[in-house]
Amino acid sequence: MNLNHLFLFRAVAEAGGFSRAAEQIHVSQPAISMQVGELEAQLGLALFHRLGRGVKLTAAGKLLLGYAQRLGALAVDAEQAMAEVKGLRRGHLAIGASTTIGVYLLPDLLGEYRRRYPDIDLQFDIANTEDIERRLVDGTLDAGLTEGLPPDRRELETVVFLRDQLVPIARPDHPRLKCGRKPLTLRQFCAEPMIVREAGSGTREVIDRALAKRGQKFQRPPLILGSTEAIKRAVAAGLGVAIVSHLTIQTELAAGQLAILPLAGFQLTRPLHRLCWRNRERDPAAVAFLGLLDERYPPHVQS
Repeated sequence: MNLNHLFLFRAVAEAGGFSRAAEQIHVSQPAISMQVGELEAQLGLALFHRLGRGVKLTAAGKLLLGYAQRLGALAVDAEQAMAEVKGLRRGHLAIGASTTIGVYLLPDLLGEYRRRYPDIDLQFDIANTEDIERRLVDGTLDAGLTEGLPPDRRELETVVFLRDQLVPIARPDHPRLKCGRKPLTLRQFCAEPMIVREAGSGTREVIDRALAKRGQKFQRPPLILGSTEAIKRAVAAGLGVAIVSHLTIQTELAAGQLAILPLAGFQLTRPLHRLCWRNRERDPAAVAFLGLLDERYPPHVQS
């Protein structure tokens, strides 16, 4: 059934005639008559009794008018809902972030987003970089924020929004932190008991590549933990040393629970990436989030 035919039928029924309907909706009377006639032909039913000075609904016309009016009200509701989505008064935003970003950067940003757009339904998930990329590709996330190397997936657009420094950490009473001791060499550092994230973590990937580039690797099996918070606690407990984001240890440094371990000739930074589908239309809620991220961290497009 042609919805435009229903719209014109409803207009004629409510106006009480073809001419009055034509005046009200600014469509020619012959065009309305033709399309209502097409609707009657399609249904095989007369919808109006044509009178000399107007029309009167048949029994079938009265029944159809109720449906046409409900469809009209539904169309108005749909139009209003789309206006609310466009105006950020309704919508859904699903963001995924790898651990460092999700724990230490994103909550503040999402707090600002919620203050600006309180009617948007927010979904915020923390996972490792591989999982974030997978969920972007399968369409369950609108945007992802990840650490480490850019993805190899050509369908994803990668934008660097911040650069993060990775630093070696130890307990404050580590022997190498005593006054007058020389900084560790990278080889000596790799001989220490090491605590690392799991495979698939962006931090782990960056560290492994940096060591391999310098011809080094862990000299004993590392202790593998699933979160930066767990790694910091393990280091503070004396289970070993680690390399973590400088963003993650501000509280522990101030409290004297952790210390940065001097390491000769070794500096390691990594990009933090904003990931989105390339060449895919974005909902207004996602556009607003990316705009807020750009306000806070002006982007540098990589690929």
